[in-house]
Amino acid sequence: MARTTETPPPQPTPSSPWRARLAAALDSDLFYSFKRSKLVVAAAVLALGIVGAAFLAPLVAPHNPHDLATLDLINANIPPAWESQGDHRFLLGTDDQGRDIFSTILYGTRSSLLIGISSVLLATLLGVSLGLWAGYAGGRIDSFVMRLADVQLTFPAILTALLIDGVALAIFRNYRLEGGKFWILVVAIGLAYWVQYARTVRGVTLVERDKEYVQAARLIGLRPAKIMFQHILPNVLSPVLVIATINLALAIITEATLSFLGVGLPPTEPSLGTMIQVGNKYLFSGSWWMVAFPGLTLALLALAVNLLGDWLRDALNPKLR
Repeated sequence: MARTTETPPPQPTPSSPWRARLAAALDSDLFYSFKRSKLVVAAAVLALGIVGAAFLAPLVAPHNPHDLATLDLINANIPPAWESQGDHRFLLGTDDQGRDIFSTILYGTRSSLLIGISSVLLATLLGVSLGLWAGYAGGRIDSFVMRLADVQLTFPAILTALLIDGVALAIFRNYRLEGGKFWILVVAIGLAYWVQYARTVRGVTLVERDKEYVQAARLIGLRPAKIMFQHILPNVLSPVLVIATINLALAIITEATLSFLGVGLPPTEPSLGTMIQVGNKYLFSGSWWMVAFPGLTLALLALAVNLLGDWLRDALNPKLR
């Protein structure tokens, strides 16, 4: 008698890892908290729109404000296109150098975002490292780091950034700093905001260092640096992420303040703060658009990021679930 072979049922093809992760993310409590708030969704759309337009400025902007060959002083101080003396080529008008305000806002927002993101990354790296070190080591190291943080907290962040910027300019006074102003601003703002990260991470580390998994890591001979960054660090990422999101808006505003005070980027590489500083000189002459539109962009960007930071703080707080 012939033996019949049964065909095995087809096995379901496993989905790709990124699809599984995407499905898990869309089914998470965090995404549910996000989509249930129309204000947070609107803030996210606004932030993504501004950030996307800024980083795609070479493709979106109708003019290039950095190309001096295309500038003409005859086009200076032209009002927005909808006014009687406006020009359809310049939707939001032009500045004192004949640059298109709309294009300059896109490029300036990109500069402000790059400075803000870079300074937040620097502050996060410095603050988290010092917080882990102080909380894990304790003793004199903890006292030294916390006293250093207490001293810096007595000065407003803008004064700390001004002090660091002034010291850098004094040290490099014999060099051309047009290209280095970006990094001077990043270091100045980053060093002004590391304290919040250090104090938060240090508090969590003091609690985590005496738990069983840390004791077990010590028993098997792991180095303190590996214990801090591989075992303790994942438990402090949630508050650090919230602080970083909120500090991004503060860093952008601080950069705008420094630029408004005249210690920001040079006029050839405008940021939102530089545009507001230049436009303020022509405000009483009737050229309101030179300061109004950059100021509105800065306010909307800071508001959207702050709203996202407040939502993230509440969503990641287990006591509010």
